[in-house]
Amino acid sequence: ELSWPGLAVGDLFHRPRATVLVTVKGVDKLTLPVKGISYPIENAVPFSLDSVANAIHTLFSEETPVVLQLAPSEERVYMVGKANSVFEDLSVTLRQLRNRLFQDNSILSSLPLNSLSRNNEVDLLFLSELQVLNDIASLLSRHKHLAKDHSPDLYSLELAGLEEVGKRYGEDSQQFKDASQILVDSLQKFADDMFNLYSGNAVVEVVAVKAFNSPLMRKTRSILQSSQGETKNPYNLAYPYNYNYSVIFNIILWMMIGLALAVIVISYNLWNMDPGYDSIIYRMTNQKIRMD
Repeated sequence: ELSWPGLAVGDLFHRPRATVLVTVKGVDKLTLPVKGISYPIENAVPFSLDSVANAIHTLFSEETPVVLQLAPSEERVYMVGKANSVFEDLSVTLRQLRNRLFQDNSILSSLPLNSLSRNNEVDLLFLSELQVLNDIASLLSRHKHLAKDHSPDLYSLELAGLEEVGKRYGEDSQQFKDASQILVDSLQKFADDMFNLYSGNAVVEVVAVKAFNSPLMRKTRSILQSSQGETKNPYNLAYPYNYNYSVIFNIILWMMIGLALAVIVISYNLWNMDPGYDSIIYRMTNQKIRMD
């Protein structure tokens, strides 16, 4: 039994085929359903999934992985693999998002705005991020075969609209409370849609963070500064090994063992060799003496 709710027992041979990570900025807690597993994150620092996305694209380049990273408020988007063809119609710029909201099939026709306004830029930014969530699930539903393959899929979305609403109206305002509730309902619908598209083989994660702490920065110096000797590591740490270390180690090890065995065998045969019978040099010399 696990006392900490951040871990759960799962089937080792039945792993999820997709990971959906939604980062909500501006709030440290969301009232999510009880059926989900939640735990607090302390001292949150900015993170990036670029290395994970590149690894998936490299390892499964011949298959159909879907890798999508999107931050609508910053107009930052990264798509590789089949995501380029699936989400090519996805609105990513602020102008496209604004136009998408005022189309007939947008969420404005079905979403209760309550105290939010359609004429406020901050409210439209918040609503446009919810529109992106709805469009991602809608576009993926048209390509359900990508959710049935064996290649892993990665979705990383960063939502900052709620943070802008809090800055504009205040966290104690009715607009912020309504926006929080609308966001929770939209996230739940988005999680259910993605979970159903992958037939239950998907993990949907929501990271709510008030503000990221400043990470530790490595100090750099200009190349114009005078060069000094490298300072020794005070902790005497070994240098990091890469994935080629074990391969090179085995090649050198077995080559040295093989050379050592070869030297031993050759030395033993030379030591027990009879020059008169085993060596052609002495044999030919002996015959020449006899002929003379």
